[in-house]
Amino acid sequence: MKLTALITVIVCGALLIANAMHFPDFGDVNSPASTHLSPHFIENTLDDANVPNIVTTTLGDYRGYDTMYETAVVFTAGLACFFLLRRKESVNPPARFYRHTPTGITLRIEEGGTLPDENSKVFMRIDSLWAPDSLIVRNTCRLIIAFIQLFALYVVAHGHHSPGGGFQGGVLLGSSIILFAISNDLRRTIKRFGEKTSALLGALGVLIYAGTGFFCLLLGFQFLNYKALAPIFRSTDAMARSHGILCIEIGVALAVMAVMIWIYYNLSSAGKHDEGL
Repeated sequence: MKLTALITVIVCGALLIANAMHFPDFGDVNSPASTHLSPHFIENTLDDANVPNIVTTTLGDYRGYDTMYETAVVFTAGLACFFLLRRKESVNPPARFYRHTPTGITLRIEEGGTLPDENSKVFMRIDSLWAPDSLIVRNTCRLIIAFIQLFALYVVAHGHHSPGGGFQGGVLLGSSIILFAISNDLRRTIKRFGEKTSALLGALGVLIYAGTGFFCLLLGFQFLNYKALAPIFRSTDAMARSHGILCIEIGVALAVMAVMIWIYYNLSSAGKHDEGL
């Protein structure tokens, strides 16, 4: 089996190297991309999609198929991490640690001992790898997170007209949840944004992207041809393409955000979702 895998890797690598020799030189001004594609995109972006951000138009419209598959690859990475790391059995540590909130005293309760109520406001469970509790860190992050999320929504919605888009906005949204986990604890974060929520939102993001394309098909146009949306939005063809790009950018943002969080939960806790960063 190992020999077969090794031969497969060598053959595929050799094919990639052999075909790479036929590519234009890096930065070649006479390559097809430089003489045909790039000038067309630069000159026609505003007329075709009413979007001044050429990068967003290229990713979401001109090469929308490629970006859709990239979004699917992101979701697949989350699935792979889940299947490889997630441990479904309950893994309880030999001892649990709780902080008595009024006094700051830390209690160690061995296995079999009486545990405080998980919803107790007097005793707060802390991880075995103890870290000093910082009121400043927790409250500062709590304030910052709201502004990060607000800016993330702006990046998604305004990606047509300035640097931004679904990937960037999704990373910011995911980072805000991860920041909450780091400044508090993993268990409290999972209560607010659970594993199932991450999985469902990741799948929903891919579905929104592909669903937009299939909706265009149902209206009698090509897959991901956003001109089909013009009658629905009561707009010109160019503005319909702009709205279509926004739809798929929302899907990309949801997928990237959810998968980032999903992967973080599994990596930071070794798949146990109990103790971790």
